[in-house]
Amino acid sequence: MKIVHTIKELQTELLNDRSKGRAIGFVPTMGALHAGHASLVKRSANENDVTVVSVFVNPTQFNDKKDLEKYPRTLEADCKLLDPIGVAYIFAPSVEEMYPAPDTREFSYPPLDTVMEGVYRPGHFNGVCQIVSKLFEAVKPRRAYFGEKDFQQLAIVREMVRRMKLDIDVVGCPIVREEDGLAMSSRNTRLSVQEREYAPEISRTLYASRTFASSHTVCETRKFVEDAIAGVPGLQLEYFAVVDGNTLQTVERWDASDDVVGCITVFCGDVRLIDNIKYKER
Repeated sequence: MKIVHTIKELQTELLNDRSKGRAIGFVPTMGALHAGHASLVKRSANENDVTVVSVFVNPTQFNDKKDLEKYPRTLEADCKLLDPIGVAYIFAPSVEEMYPAPDTREFSYPPLDTVMEGVYRPGHFNGVCQIVSKLFEAVKPRRAYFGEKDFQQLAIVREMVRRMKLDIDVVGCPIVREEDGLAMSSRNTRLSVQEREYAPEISRTLYASRTFASSHTVCETRKFVEDAIAGVPGLQLEYFAVVDGNTLQTVERWDASDDVVGCITVFCGDVRLIDNIKYKER
């Protein structure tokens, strides 16, 4: 495993790999890695000859400067996690390396980016597309791996790849959860002991809602989730949306789509947690 810090060095290494016909897989991350990230890396290592993992906290996707400042940065620990699981290169650039000049590009993919996170985090997905497009240009992978926990992000990255006509297969990977059901997230490390006890109620509520949904309407299911979260001390619901898994638009009937997902965002203290559950899928 080799750690590189510049695009030039990374591309020199990858040029050699490509000349030998090696398929390149890519896992973009913001570091503070956990078993969820490791699952993406292992899948890439199984499906490609060379796996690149980027570790970069991207400032342009944070609409809250305090959130950017608090985001954990643990490169040494990240390297220890990645070394034994098949990573060829860790790309850990500086902000100056990725943004030698301000990125003024604007990415707009309505209606995918105008709902849910697009409403509550204006500018977030533009920042995501800025950095992911830069990383794709630097790595030029055959396949790129993203977790389904960030369901809306995955849909938008796929649309960006389609619109930009990039020859990259965007692979979505299942949510990895703690033993108590909490979706793994780098933000979980910021939870207090008490908050960590409350947080699993998010996933418990989602799983309970899937059972509830089998005999109730979409509207009733939304209220079930809203009421359940409201009843947990320490949790504050930002939104819960039941959407078409392709368009991300709200559905009002279960038969409106054959791909229906419930997406939720909850504050646990001042830590913002996201999760989702599939009610119907192809």
